[in-house]
Amino acid sequence: MLKIGEFSKISRVSIRMLRHYDDIGLLKPAEIDNFTGYRYYREDQLFVIGRITALKDMGFALADIIRILEIYDDPDQLDVFFSERQKELTAEAKETEYKLMLLDTARKGLRKEHIMNFDVNIKTIPERYAATVHMIVPHYEDEGMAWGAMRECKNLVPDEPCYSIAEFLDSEYKEENVEILVSMSVKGKYEDTEHVKFKTLPAVKVASCIIKGSYDRMNDAYATLISWINENGYKMNGPMFNIYHVSPAQTQNPDEYVTEACFPVE
Repeated sequence: MLKIGEFSKISRVSIRMLRHYDDIGLLKPAEIDNFTGYRYYREDQLFVIGRITALKDMGFALADIIRILEIYDDPDQLDVFFSERQKELTAEAKETEYKLMLLDTARKGLRKEHIMNFDVNIKTIPERYAATVHMIVPHYEDEGMAWGAMRECKNLVPDEPCYSIAEFLDSEYKEENVEILVSMSVKGKYEDTEHVKFKTLPAVKVASCIIKGSYDRMNDAYATLISWINENGYKMNGPMFNIYHVSPAQTQNPDEYVTEACFPVE
């Protein structure tokens, strides 16, 4: 048997934490001296504390570790816990990567003049025959799902000029279940498929501006457009949309993207 101090030193877990584990039922001493109150641990409990430490390092909460230890000898049940934790960590890693990208962009902006002026124009997007996909996607960043559905039509001939447009149909910002309509103007006539519908889209008058480079400047462009519309006596008349002149479909370099933000006006 090992005194709590010896057990603490060998396991590299503090006495305070061992007492906490005892209080919550995670790891109880093998014996407690009724006279002195000293806690004693068996040598084989070092394997248990090793498992607890490993599970904590994986990010499991103590409440989960209690449940995991109960089924530790069942590989199938144990794998369920590991699989779910792996999914959580993958999602956290993606979120962290996105935050790091934003920080990197912000730091680069500190070292050079970052021009945030956008030239706003009034123009009419002409009537056009287009392949369209109307769907609900989980989040705004999942817009690519709609474009992916359009690829089920493999022989589309883009019009000249080709208007590749993503229209956001919700009347408010949605945290999930975003309604979107993507369209691409095409030459010729085609039969509808399960996801792709072909139709003639009407002309629309818009206030628009061009954004060159990555999508991190889109919110500034939208703010510029809204201010310009209000200051020049126009009213918004329909859901906003983006025209992708150069998109990830043409280049993997975000600096080469060319996007046109459009707000229908009257």
